Amino acid sequence: MNPLISVVICTHNRDRYLGKAIRSLLDQQMPKDQYEIVVVDNRSTDTTKDVVEQFSAKNPIRYIYEPNLGLSYARNTGWRSSEGKYIAYLDDDAIAHPGWLNTILEVFETVTPRPGCIGGKAEAIWEAPRPDWVSDELVTGLTVIDWSDTPHPISDLSQEWLVGANMAFPKEVLEEIDGFIPGLDRAGKNLLSGGDVFLEKQIMQAGYSCFYHPKMAIGHHIQKTRLDRQWFLRRYYWQGVSDAATHLIEQSPSGIGRLKAAVFKAINLLRSPQKISHLLLPREDPKQFTEKCFALIEVGHIVGLLGAVQR
Repeated sequence: MNPLISVVICTHNRDRYLGKAIRSLLDQQMPKDQYEIVVVDNRSTDTTKDVVEQFSAKNPIRYIYEPNLGLSYARNTGWRSSEGKYIAYLDDDAIAHPGWLNTILEVFETVTPRPGCIGGKAEAIWEAPRPDWVSDELVTGLTVIDWSDTPHPISDLSQEWLVGANMAFPKEVLEEIDGFIPGLDRAGKNLLSGGDVFLEKQIMQAGYSCFYHPKMAIGHHIQKTRLDRQWFLRRYYWQGVSDAATHLIEQSPSGIGRLKAAVFKAINLLRSPQKISHLLLPREDPKQFTEKCFALIEVGHIVGLLGAVQR
């Protein structure tokens, strides 16, 4: 009999975290015959395969090697290779709360009409003290969200969204949408993102809801290397590049159209002395540093339109 839920962990050189993620799934309150674990190794060069083999001898875990580097490729390989009615994704550096799988099943089986995507709270596991310059607005850039204590459908993806570290879908919805857009997400060390939110947008356009439930909760490791101003500046610059990539996918503009859009955004940016000052001046205050990061989104968007994203 096929499992009710297939949990997919996509991983790239995270062997030090992967075992914790797998253990959190083996410690779920749901009976083990109701779910399977699928680990998609996205061209790792560390001991990822050995970590999986330590668990798979006695547990329902499958190992799949995906040679095409990129999170979207790994995610698509995961759901296409899964046998469950529902497909859940957990990041390789995340810890699922014990009731995670039960909540996923409860939402899909009781909420009507059935959602096309569900997700929940992602809490920070700080590996170093949180710097005082990391504002609440910037924390979401670390894949940390807590929208509400009340379960609810997402109405505006620009205000609330579900994170790829913690989301689930009916497999038939992924088949209908054809999964994740190839290339629109992390590949190795670049910080391209947005494949999860783009898929959520497609699901809503197809007439399904995206549903948030706080009890579908995970802990997400925040590495010390990310608690650095330069990392945040790079992260938000790449958010702009990612926004440009999404624009190019949705609009398919000509070369002239891309140039016009980039020039228009550049003029608007240059007309804002405040944003220019945020970009050029050091910003130590949390509020000002947040504004600097947000201004970099616009820079990344312009650069992305001009060719940083090849589409």
